[in-house]
Amino acid sequence: MTLSVIIVNYNVKHFLEQALHSVRKACAGIDTEVWVVDNHSVDGSVEMVQQKFPEVKLIANRENLGFSKANNQAILQSGGQYVLLLNPDTVVEEDTFKKVIDFMNQTPDAGAVGVKMIDGKGNFLPESKRGLPTPKVAFYKIFGLSKLFPRSHKFGRYHLGYLSENETHAVDVLAGAFMMLRKKTIDDVGLLDETFFMYGEDIDLSYRITKAGYKNYYFPDTTIIHYKGESTKKTSVNYVFVFYHAMVIFARKHYSRSLASSFSVLIHVAIYLRAAIALCSRLAKALAVPLLDASLIITGMYYIKEYWERNHRYVLGGEYGPELMTYYVPTYALIWLFSCYLHGVYGGENTPQKILRGIFSGTIVIAFLYAFLPENMRNSRALILLGTGWAAFALTFYRTLIHFIRFKSLNFGESHSRKTIIVGDGEEAERVLNLLERSNARTRFVGFAGIREKPLNNNFYLGNVNELNEIISIFHVDEIIFCSKNLPAHRIIEWMTSIRQQEVHFKIVPEESLFIIGSDSKDTPGDFYSIDISLSLSKKQSLRNKRTLDIVLSLLFIGLSPVLLLINNPIHYLQNLLHVLVGKNTWVGYAHVSGEPKLPKIKSGILTPLDELKNPNIDAITMEKLNFIYAKEYSVERDLNIIIKSLCKLGRAN
Repeated sequence: MTLSVIIVNYNVKHFLEQALHSVRKACAGIDTEVWVVDNHSVDGSVEMVQQKFPEVKLIANRENLGFSKANNQAILQSGGQYVLLLNPDTVVEEDTFKKVIDFMNQTPDAGAVGVKMIDGKGNFLPESKRGLPTPKVAFYKIFGLSKLFPRSHKFGRYHLGYLSENETHAVDVLAGAFMMLRKKTIDDVGLLDETFFMYGEDIDLSYRITKAGYKNYYFPDTTIIHYKGESTKKTSVNYVFVFYHAMVIFARKHYSRSLASSFSVLIHVAIYLRAAIALCSRLAKALAVPLLDASLIITGMYYIKEYWERNHRYVLGGEYGPELMTYYVPTYALIWLFSCYLHGVYGGENTPQKILRGIFSGTIVIAFLYAFLPENMRNSRALILLGTGWAAFALTFYRTLIHFIRFKSLNFGESHSRKTIIVGDGEEAERVLNLLERSNARTRFVGFAGIREKPLNNNFYLGNVNELNEIISIFHVDEIIFCSKNLPAHRIIEWMTSIRQQEVHFKIVPEESLFIIGSDSKDTPGDFYSIDISLSLSKKQSLRNKRTLDIVLSLLFIGLSPVLLLINNPIHYLQNLLHVLVGKNTWVGYAHVSGEPKLPKIKSGILTPLDELKNPNIDAITMEKLNFIYAKEYSVERDLNIIIKSLCKLGRAN
């Protein structure tokens, strides 16, 4: 057997499917076996491989064993003269395997070969070729000198930026995303070091290969797409810890004790420095807009107070106490902003409707609290009403102005959607359009670019794929979706690299797949459209909003307990209140149906969507549909509506 392809997968079914389609085409004419080692995925990856790729040899682990151990499982059972370690979030060209094997056959000292990699936006990935992370090289990388001087022979050694990306070179380190090795080389240097759970194992293996007298070659005559970062998000603090810890393991294994100790100190400084920077950056981004909103509200309220004080409240003399601006106004602002947060103002698209609903709901809360204050602490209802008007106007106006400057449009929803074209032929192009429409993705379909024939719907035919640049320019296209059934991978990659200078996003649809897959850069996780991801409750922001609402309502219900205990079973009410407060339950969950629900998982609910119906006696199929609609269209308002209509059911036995 010539080649054994080994792919380790963990919860990236949509990317794995695309990778296997491209591998299947690249194996044509080569005696090949393909292994998928699944590290206990819960997204249906194993079932997908069994159903769609019966020729693949599958190892389904009962736990996540890590990258090294999982690869070793397949390597030990493989029979190929060459072994390819391949990431699941990759797409290879149809002749990639043949070209690399031919190169290795012609290069006897090649122990391992890596190829040119681009990200989902068509940009070259510099980790396609790397230098050994010595303490000096690591120092330049950690403190940003390699980024400032990427082509420097001194500072740019981590990514070997001074070596052309379009020429073959012997290099120190290859990326584990695509590493083809001779089986004899593995027999000589040993398997992947299982001390490395994830990251660092490719550096260690590359180093052992060179120590054994072989060479690692960077081979750019074929290109692959590496979406990069779907299995673990590169921008996360966890990634910083795991990646740099792997470098410490490498140093302790291969460097002298004194050098390894110095390296370890440097790495640990870098870990906490990078983690602190990442946390501060994330915090600054999260707080920037709310702080601006708070500043606008409080500043406006100050001038409103000055005007109202002089012209209405204290015309004959006097003034509001200092506590108004010190305590009350900041509290009003906090309630308004928190209400806006619950309505999704800070979790995505800022529509005026969301802001107005948030401010209005916040005003209701303020009025409710105001009514319970002693007479001497009630400053002015007029200021609350004037503040409400100011907050609604200020937050809406400046967002609308920025939106208009940026998009030259006052239509919030339309301007955020991408103008999309589909590159494909006939029925496949129509199938992809149908998938796009069913996915509820933020796109505006512009038309088709044909390859060999016009699509069935000629009304949307824009031209041939060879006119792609002109089509993009004329129709201001933001996104291109390639049909891989009609267009080979090498052509897709050619287009991605040739028009990468334009602000265009790329996605690919594997044949017979329900996924439209892409990624905007090497620093972002892959993204995809499919008919089963358009559920609001599949978004982390929605789950955070739901949990926040549970906590806020639980605290409110504690204050209202004297009233609510009169209309509920006291014991069950208090139990439910405690269970929701600690996160064991949620106030609103799915209606109970038999079988495993194929919806985003949430805690069991005290109430369900059935509670807002006059006649809750419905069949199981209707219940499933109601659950689906609840998950698809979830919002804080929906939970509030159900709870308000069901206050007498909060003490239901759970």
